[in-house]
Amino acid sequence: MPPKIVVLGATGYTGDLIVEALVRRGGSPVLAGRNPLKLADASARHARLPTRVVDATDAAAVAGILSPGDVLVSTVGPFEKVGWAGAEAAVRAGAHYLDTTGEVGFVRALQDRHDGAARTAGILMLPAFGYDYVPGMLAGALALERAGADATTLRIGYFAAGSLRGGISKGTRATLAAGILQSSPVWREGRLQQVPTAGRTYAFDLRGSTRTGILVSGTEVLFLPPLYPTLQTVEDYNGWFPRTARLMPLITRLARGIGTVPAGRRLIERIAGAGGGSSPGPDAAARARTRTRVVATASDAAGVMVAEAHLDAPSPYTLTADLVAVAAERLRSSVPAAFGVQGPIQGFGLAALQEMGADVGMTVDVSSGPRGG
Repeated sequence: MPPKIVVLGATGYTGDLIVEALVRRGGSPVLAGRNPLKLADASARHARLPTRVVDATDAAAVAGILSPGDVLVSTVGPFEKVGWAGAEAAVRAGAHYLDTTGEVGFVRALQDRHDGAARTAGILMLPAFGYDYVPGMLAGALALERAGADATTLRIGYFAAGSLRGGISKGTRATLAAGILQSSPVWREGRLQQVPTAGRTYAFDLRGSTRTGILVSGTEVLFLPPLYPTLQTVEDYNGWFPRTARLMPLITRLARGIGTVPAGRRLIERIAGAGGGSSPGPDAAARARTRTRVVATASDAAGVMVAEAHLDAPSPYTLTADLVAVAAERLRSSVPAAFGVQGPIQGFGLAALQEMGADVGMTVDVSSGPRGG
């Protein structure tokens, strides 16, 4: 029997988008989740796709629906709370693994827990394979390739073009609220360090306009330094809300203060979810109004910009679904470039990642700075 793709959490917002993307590309994924009625409804909407009723927090049960060589796509979050069973199941079954987490702490722990076993099993585990954080990885790598050995600092900014009104899912709002209360890993002085989330801002040039982002976490700090040994600094920034970016260091300090007590934490979570309505995420019309913009700047030791890359792509949610679909099909049908818990460049190679990006509508423009020109 040929390897199959199993989507765990197929009836959730992100899972449903991934199923749609796979079907649109000619795939027939297995829909897995714990609610048989929702699974049956999802199956009926997609030409009677196969379903499996399973508890996503039961590693043995999830492993039982997998075979060696399969691809498990996990959309079950928050991953640091309920994502471990899916990862463990993939290792047990010898199945490749993809997830849609934006939680960098989960990715670091996944490396510690499962990298060795995944290498031994001959499987590739690709966490955070979506808007979080493939665009920044690709833009950053291309900027560094252009910069060469002069590059010691890489800063990556994530921005949105178009309206975000009605364009943020419940899961994203929950992640934003949790992120305010946590520290962010950065690569500084040639090593990983933990710093306050939104503790600083940075202004990026988006080809004619200046946009400010707040410091956030990103897996670029984990996976790019091993590939580019001259890097001393790697930082991620989010500029979705540039008008409030300058105030965010103060806001987050206050939030962390009240977030130390349960009532304060509940208040922050309620504020992050305000205005979200009952919909789990943006519909097709809302997604069409938003585009992804990512800029990566590579600078030398003197702080002079050597190269930069500007990336344009569809909505974060559309992009995530399409990226996961393309990656899952590739893993199902071919041998990856590496085994273990890897980043997208390690797992597929830079050239292949560029091809996959182009396939899902990502375009990247790379140019040299004053030192690179």
